[in-house]
Amino acid sequence: MKNIFLPIFSLLLIFSHPSMGVAQLPSYRAIAEELKVLQKQLVPDARVAILDIVLKDTLQPAAVLSGESDQPDAIAKISNWLTEKGIVFTDSVRLLPAAHLGDKGWALATLSVSNLRAQPGDASELVSQALMGTPMRVLDSRKGWVRVQTPDAYIGWMDDAGLQRLTADELDRWKGANRYFYHEISGFVYDAPGRNSDVVSDIVLGDLFEVTAEAGSFLQIKTPDGRSGYLPKSACLSWNRWSQQQPDGQTMVRTARQMMGTPYLWGGCSAKAADCSGFVKLLYYTQGIILARDASQQAQYGKVIDDTQISLFQTGDLLFFGKSAQRVTHVGFYLTDGYFIHSSGKVHISSIVPADPKYVPERNRVAVRRVVGAVGQKGITRVADHPWYSANP
Repeated sequence: MKNIFLPIFSLLLIFSHPSMGVAQLPSYRAIAEELKVLQKQLVPDARVAILDIVLKDTLQPAAVLSGESDQPDAIAKISNWLTEKGIVFTDSVRLLPAAHLGDKGWALATLSVSNLRAQPGDASELVSQALMGTPMRVLDSRKGWVRVQTPDAYIGWMDDAGLQRLTADELDRWKGANRYFYHEISGFVYDAPGRNSDVVSDIVLGDLFEVTAEAGSFLQIKTPDGRSGYLPKSACLSWNRWSQQQPDGQTMVRTARQMMGTPYLWGGCSAKAADCSGFVKLLYYTQGIILARDASQQAQYGKVIDDTQISLFQTGDLLFFGKSAQRVTHVGFYLTDGYFIHSSGKVHISSIVPADPKYVPERNRVAVRRVVGAVGQKGITRVADHPWYSANP
């Protein structure tokens, strides 16, 4: 939170009100602290919503309420709260999506993997990734960078080279297109139907694209930015087959084992590199399920399993680790017999059984959640039911 304390001499200007005497003036330090608390109450998770509001002294008869937010209801509540306290102010909050975006308020990720950063710049922290074909809401743009929100509600800045801006009608056309899902770990899109042809693009597990024709054992595809190429049929699943399947633990286990040794990357959620939550998120995405982005978020959803009773754990359960259930820092995908697979340094298998050589005593298990059986509940969404993906959610 930026500094919002006002000089003492201007408090008389800001808090003067016909019904108030100087003796009734509220403490500005108290107002500032209350404003912080109120914003946290209105938007408890800044990863999925924007509410960055400050009250500034301009040495004028009224203070200025400034900042930015994509939460109009929250802005209205803050305005009403300040008014009730007798504070005179001018509302200059910038509402997102930004007006300069025009009618292109949507986008599709166009690269096999596109990076989302905390701020608009290559040197900024990597916070997440978007796979090809991921639909995104556009919130803002600045000097070659676009602020987007992904289907799991996560917000970050993406280089505009990694996305295709769309109108709502254009997104609807994409949702009705003949889309396919790439279900191998990695591969290439070729410029002709043969593996010895030139490469158009790389492609990874989870990418979505249109299919325009068939050519023997290959499909002719079109990427979201209009590039044309060919992929083996055997590497692709139709939208209906992918989106309508029931999550299968053993299928995810096979995929997870194919990623053994894949490097850890903070903010990664692809088969190229992934952090702990990005890894389990990708496994469930192969089953047409969207999980929340971070481990601390994922730990809030799904069926609660008694974390002290290993005999109750099932393949596909998510094991959470940290200082407490309220301070989760790591997640793994349960296999069987006390083993789980996770991304830490690299994707590998560990054990929760103290006598096992793969046991890691530093991992303090604090919660277990079951996704299978909880699809459709908050934080666990089938792509077929997500309005950004599906024409008929």
